[in-house]
Amino acid sequence: MQFPRFHQLLAGLVMLLATLGLGYGVEQSSFVRILSCYGVFFFVYVWQTRTARSTDLTFWLGIAILLRLALVGAFPALSDDIYRFVWDGRLWLAGQNPFDHLPVWYLEQGHQLPGLGQALFNELNSPEYYTIYPPVAQGLFAFSCWLSPNSVWGAALVMQVFLLLMEVGTIFLLLALLREWGLPAKRVLWYALNPLIIVEVVGNLHFEGAMIFFLLLGLWLLLRWRREGKGWTFVASAGAMALAVASKLLPLLFFPFLIRRLGWKRSLGYFTILGVVLMLSWWPLLSSTFLKNFGSSVNLYFQQFEFNGSLYYFVRWLGYQISGFNLIRFVGPILAVLVFVTITGRAIQERASEVWAELPGRWLFAIGIYLFCATTVHPWYTALPLVLCLFTPYRWPVVWSGMILLTYINYSYPEYYENLWIVGLEYIVVLLWGSWEVWTKKEANRTVN
Repeated sequence: MQFPRFHQLLAGLVMLLATLGLGYGVEQSSFVRILSCYGVFFFVYVWQTRTARSTDLTFWLGIAILLRLALVGAFPALSDDIYRFVWDGRLWLAGQNPFDHLPVWYLEQGHQLPGLGQALFNELNSPEYYTIYPPVAQGLFAFSCWLSPNSVWGAALVMQVFLLLMEVGTIFLLLALLREWGLPAKRVLWYALNPLIIVEVVGNLHFEGAMIFFLLLGLWLLLRWRREGKGWTFVASAGAMALAVASKLLPLLFFPFLIRRLGWKRSLGYFTILGVVLMLSWWPLLSSTFLKNFGSSVNLYFQQFEFNGSLYYFVRWLGYQISGFNLIRFVGPILAVLVFVTITGRAIQERASEVWAELPGRWLFAIGIYLFCATTVHPWYTALPLVLCLFTPYRWPVVWSGMILLTYINYSYPEYYENLWIVGLEYIVVLLWGSWEVWTKKEANRTVN
């Protein structure tokens, strides 16, 4: 490592100030401040990542960790999910399963529990829905509330430290995987310095950070097994993949692409181990009403929630023209089936000889299809395509991570209002950029061939 140049030190300082501006004393409604801080941060991030040399890597990785550390202790201000996290955690400490009852049940006479009063209930963003957070998240909620039973901020601090550790692990796993496939190590900076990742994962406690860590750990262990043939890495990989699913359900989209690469016999063993670990992780959550209540929340996600959709919003508009009312009840599940069929069909088309280095590209295809068909796409949902694009020639997820922050304008109006002009601008830019990248790659392949 050589001593950083002046413009790098200045850029690092600007990133730090922007991080503090996005993490402290800010509210969801502070759109001008969010846009200003994020816009400057994103510009400097793209500039430095594109111009960074291999000798600069240590400096920038140190900055990346410093920026995350700067948000440990900042109360999550751009998301109010923390209150549901604490609600669920306090239920576990009281010996209750958060999947058994709606929050309002605990306010009724005879059901009250310590720490679950009207004040905390009033902060919940979806009190009319059963909780939807999987085992890894639930375990951390309980642990955080055990360490800080009387303070929401204290519980948030514990969760931030956990996600910080996950993020540091992810950075090192990305370096290992990039080197494994002979790709430039400095590509890690597209993830490590990305302002959306820094602010939304550690700052606002979104569990994409845990999911990505376990997903990459499972992939790294699987590659070690292929190279060294050690059985424990095969088992550990399946366990890590199970924990990724137990953090967020999205990695389930990727498993069809492992079958051809592992072969049917090994796939059976791999997914058996994964299933056993997954069952063990979900076991403490199971109850007589779990499947009904958890399924109800998942069903509502596809049939009622709407935020920043793309294809879904277009189909919804068509539905209004034809029927005169919102057809989300039918369109959401239909699009979910379309995603399943598309991903499964693409996996079936693969040959047994498909190279492992192309696996992240297949996963990027899967998550891209899912998000472009989803009824709800929050800014932090772009974390997964962002990390996968590092192993491909495509950078449209980087562009998306910049554009999607514009959706915070929805919270700046006197009452919540989704600005569809912003949504349209966001997806036009992302789709045009992605189409250009695909077209130029095909042209390059034609030239080579």
